[in-house]
Amino acid sequence: MNIFNRMTIIKECLKETFQSKVRWKSTIYALSSGVGKCGVSIIRVSGSCASNAVLGMTTLSKLPEPRKAYLKKIIDPITREHLDNGLLLWFPGPMSFTGEDSCEFQVHGGRAVVSSILQGLSKLPNFRPADPGEFTKMSYYNNKMDLTEVEGLFDLINADTEFQQKQALMQLEGSLRKLYSSWRCILLENLSNVEAYIDFSETDNIEENILDDVNLSLENLVSAIEAHLSDNRSGELLRDGVKVAIIGAPNTGKSSFLNFMCNREAAIVTNIPGTTRDIVQVSLDISGYSVNLIDTAGIRCKTSDIIEEIGINKAKDQAQCADLVILIVDVQQILKAKDINFWFQEYSEKMNVDLKKCLIFINKVDTVSINQLSKLKDMSIHSSFKVCFGSCITNKGLTKVMSAFKNHLHKLCGNPNFEQPRCSQIRHRYCLETSLFNIKKYLEVSRIDMNVDVAADYLRRATHYIGKITGHVSTEEMLDTIFSKFCIGK
Repeated sequence: MNIFNRMTIIKECLKETFQSKVRWKSTIYALSSGVGKCGVSIIRVSGSCASNAVLGMTTLSKLPEPRKAYLKKIIDPITREHLDNGLLLWFPGPMSFTGEDSCEFQVHGGRAVVSSILQGLSKLPNFRPADPGEFTKMSYYNNKMDLTEVEGLFDLINADTEFQQKQALMQLEGSLRKLYSSWRCILLENLSNVEAYIDFSETDNIEENILDDVNLSLENLVSAIEAHLSDNRSGELLRDGVKVAIIGAPNTGKSSFLNFMCNREAAIVTNIPGTTRDIVQVSLDISGYSVNLIDTAGIRCKTSDIIEEIGINKAKDQAQCADLVILIVDVQQILKAKDINFWFQEYSEKMNVDLKKCLIFINKVDTVSINQLSKLKDMSIHSSFKVCFGSCITNKGLTKVMSAFKNHLHKLCGNPNFEQPRCSQIRHRYCLETSLFNIKKYLEVSRIDMNVDVAADYLRRATHYIGKITGHVSTEEMLDTIFSKFCIGK
C-alpha cells in the first residue's frame, strides 16, 4: 500500500471519528408515541441543548420547575408561529430517562401538528432526529440501565400476554442484573485473589489456603449457574412463545381442533382426507402464555400427490422442532388395540414425534358406544402419557383437553417470579454457558496441572462473558444489534 492510499484511509477514519463525535453531542428528538392520528402525541427531546427546545418552542423566558406539567403555546422557534397548545415537561439530567437534560411535548395527535413541531425542532442548532432505540442507548451509556434492563424494556413494549409482561417487567426492574452482577462480583473477587497469589506468593505473606477458598467459591458458583441453566429454556419459551404443532393422520380433526382453539374458522374443514396441504399458523394467548399454534397436513405412509407429500414432510419437520405436540387420533383407529402403550409407541414412530412432548387427543368419541369408550379410558389410565378423549363435533371433553393443554404450558414456561429470575435470551444463555465452561477449565487446570498462571486466564474469560450479559464488557456491534430493534422515539 503506497503513502497516498494510507493517507486517504487515515483521513476517512478521522472524518468518521469526527462525525461520530458530532453526532454523539447532538441533541436528539423524535415522536415517542404511536404513529398516526390519535388524541395525544408525545415528542421527546434529549441532550445537552434540550433546554433550548423548552425556551425556543414556547413563550417561556426561563426553565420551568422540573417534572411538572405546564400548559403552553407551542411555537416555531424561527417564525414564532403558533403551532399548538400542549403540555410541556422538563427533566434536567441526570434525573431523566436518558440521564441527560430532557423534555417532552404532549400535543394533539394530528399529523400536521406533529409534523410542524418536528420541523420546528429541526431548526434549532445541533438538533437532529433520533435513531431507532437511541434514547434507550443514551440511558445505557449514562448508566441508567444495564443491557438486561434494556432488553427487558424491549420485551415489555412487545409483550402480548400477561406472563410475558410480568417477566419483562421484572427484568426491567433489575431481576437479572442483580443476579448476574452478583456472579460477576464473585468472579472478580476470586480473580483478584488468584492474581495476588501469582504476584506475591513468593515474596509476601499470602494465606496458604487462598486457592482452596477460591476453588470452593467457584464450585458453589458452578452449581448456581448450572441450576439457573437447567430450566429447560422456560424463560425463553415464555418470552418467544411456545411452538405447538397439531399432528395426526388425515381426517382426524386437526383443523377442527385448531378452529376450536381459535374460536373462529382459521382452517378449512371438510370430510375429504388431505384437505390441509400446507401449514396454518395462528398466534394465541392461552391463559397468559403466548402460543404459536400450527395446523399441519395429515401424515400417511404413501401418497401419489406431490403437493400432499410436500405437506407431509413439512408436518414432520414441524413435529420435530415444536416445543409441544398435540397428537390427534381418530378413536376408530385404536379400538382394536390390545396394549394402548405399544400402539402409541408404533403410531408415534409413524408420525415422527416424541411421545414425551405429546398431548394425545383421541377425537370423534361421538362415533363409539359408551362401553367402547369406557374400555379405552380404562386402558389409558395405565398409560405412561397423557391421553384425553373428546369430540370436536359435539364439543364433548374439550374442556378437559384445554385444561391438560394449560397444564403442559405451565410445565414448559412456569410462572415468573423475582426471587428466581430465569434466562430469557439466547444471548444470555450463550454467555453463561461459555463462562461456565471457563470456570470449569480453571478448576481443572489449577488442580491437575497446578499451573495457576494458565488457569487464571480461564477465570478472566469467565468474568468477561458474564460482564457481556449486563454490558460491563461489550462491543459496538452487539450494542447496535440490540438497540436497532427498538422503534424510533424509544
